[in-house]
Amino acid sequence: MELSCAMAGSAAAPPGPGPPPATAAGLAEGEEYESLPSSVALGTHMVAGAVAGIMEHTVMYPVDSVKTRMQSLQPDPRARYRSVYEALKKMVLTEGLWRPLRGINVTMLGAGPAHALYFACYEKMKKSLSDTFQPGRNSHLANGIAGSVATLLHDAVMNPAEASLSPRLSRAVVKQRLQMFNSPYTSVLGCVRTVHRTEGFGAFYRSYTTQLTMNVPFQAIHFITYELLQEHLNPHRQYNPRSHIVAGAVAGAVAAAATTPLDVCKTLLNTQENTALSSLNIRGHLSGMANAFGTVYQLGGLPGFFKGVQARVIYQMPSTAISWSVYEFFKYFLTKRALERKPGS
Repeated sequence: MELSCAMAGSAAAPPGPGPPPATAAGLAEGEEYESLPSSVALGTHMVAGAVAGIMEHTVMYPVDSVKTRMQSLQPDPRARYRSVYEALKKMVLTEGLWRPLRGINVTMLGAGPAHALYFACYEKMKKSLSDTFQPGRNSHLANGIAGSVATLLHDAVMNPAEASLSPRLSRAVVKQRLQMFNSPYTSVLGCVRTVHRTEGFGAFYRSYTTQLTMNVPFQAIHFITYELLQEHLNPHRQYNPRSHIVAGAVAGAVAAAATTPLDVCKTLLNTQENTALSSLNIRGHLSGMANAFGTVYQLGGLPGFFKGVQARVIYQMPSTAISWSVYEFFKYFLTKRALERKPGS
């Protein structure tokens, strides 16, 4: 069902972030769905983003666990999976019902604040840059730049902040080690202590450069694709759940497939697969994107860079669909409530 923040009989807002040509009773000029009131815009974006992030990562975490395992370059024979469903079924039957959720607590800890900053930065930059590049219209260049900058801010602020007893803990390192088959770690605290003792403080940032290198193009592709699809599916930029779900799912799938090689390298740097590294007589710990790329190629050739692509796409499609649909709903809901509470509305 297609809804709009405007009251009945109001004119539809034009595509893009530009101001509407007319407004209805109860909405001050410029205060329609896509152009939120300045007094509540930042808080609205942040609350909607936080809820979307928590929902996305909580619902999709089991599939994320499968993705991590399917990207293993030399998996244990008992951890070879042909599909996401088979992997989930084996994990539950052989390792227990809660095994696919191990490490979810450290992920949820950072998901809310990370997405709050992420969406707020994106929305603000998208509008400012679009007004600069193409006044009154939606600029895809602006969307790509805004998504990239939002990612840089997100990772720069949240990588140190996503802590669990350590102020500089990278949750990705802990999360993915807890997800691996036959992981020696049974808790977040135990993993943090062991990694810090055996590999040093630098282990928590070993994949940070690769993570940025992956996240920036991923988010640029993701946001450009989403906004492009919205132009065709929802040209008036009203609240339309179906368009948000479809555009979010397709954008996530395209970005996920295109950046899988970088994700494989990031996973290798995070997990430091002992079996894989030992087979190449690599001693110590693998570090740096160049080393990760070389190691992946040596172990699996070109196909090695697309290990787990199926799981990654299957994870990202519903993940981004959930994120965008929840975000757009709360943005619509909170904005409508704020406008209805205004005197004279």
